[in-house]
Amino acid sequence: MFEIPLINTIATGRNIDRLRIAAGMSVKDMQMVFGFATPQAIYKWIHGSAMPTIDNLVILSALFGVSMEEIISVETAAEKCG
Repeated sequence: MFEIPLINTIATGRNIDRLRIAAGMSVKDMQMVFGFATPQAIYKWIHGSAMPTIDNLVILSALFGVSMEEIISVETAAEKCG
């Protein structure tokens, strides 16, 4: 049986925040890189209430020098339940 992978948005947000801090960047710095008028989208990513779009994941990957797989936390339904 195939288990459908699920994105853990909370863990993904923690990854984004950890990578941001390791890169020595503030949320304001990231806001400027993405050209956002406000930092709300970045805070939503960090808190796991929203996910970056694919194009923004590509930018995050390049910005932090990691693969997208290192940013996105994926688990199966069985891992989530147990």
